[in-house]
Amino acid sequence: MSEVKATNIHWHEGDLPRDERFKALNAKGATLWFTGLSGSGKSTIASALEQVLVSGGVNSYRLDGDNVRHGLNKNLGFSAEDRTENIRRIGEVAKLFADSGCVSLTSFISPYRADRDLCRTLHDEGKLPFYEVYVDTPLDVCESRDPKGLYKKARAGEIKGFTGIDDPYEAPNSPELVLKTAEHSVEECVKQCLELLASKGIVNVAAGAAR
Repeated sequence: MSEVKATNIHWHEGDLPRDERFKALNAKGATLWFTGLSGSGKSTIASALEQVLVSGGVNSYRLDGDNVRHGLNKNLGFSAEDRTENIRRIGEVAKLFADSGCVSLTSFISPYRADRDLCRTLHDEGKLPFYEVYVDTPLDVCESRDPKGLYKKARAGEIKGFTGIDDPYEAPNSPELVLKTAEHSVEECVKQCLELLASKGIVNVAAGAAR
């Protein structure tokens, strides 16, 4: 599905180098890729983190799985092929955001390891930071939360190919950060994300405080 069909196209380098852009904006772009089961807390944490970063003067934007499927990826379903294309497109968008000096926060189940690795490769090729954040929440906890009622429908056979029920989730092998939402509050998880970003020199935001 990601076959290159366009012809006679050429990459156009602008007149503004990335380091010059980052210096002028007092910013550093990067992508935090939140992955985990439905109901694990990905979107909740990413939303809270976005608020802290923006309140602290850091340009940040959250790309949420359901939101993106309302527009950019509304032509994609949930087959393995469509899931792969969904994540590929988001990887490219997140890369563009990071290149602009934005801290991009993506919250997608992104169940397949190869798809997430592709997004990392896209960033590596662009010399942009990519940090995989595994929201490690047990299935029974996610199912007990079931904020959208999806697990109930999946158990009833009303949804086929649902991750964690009849479709696999491949946990990251070496994520930069593991968040355990069954053990830590949203605030504590946000603090861990801020500490990761600070340790990598992306932002100067200490736990809960603006730069």
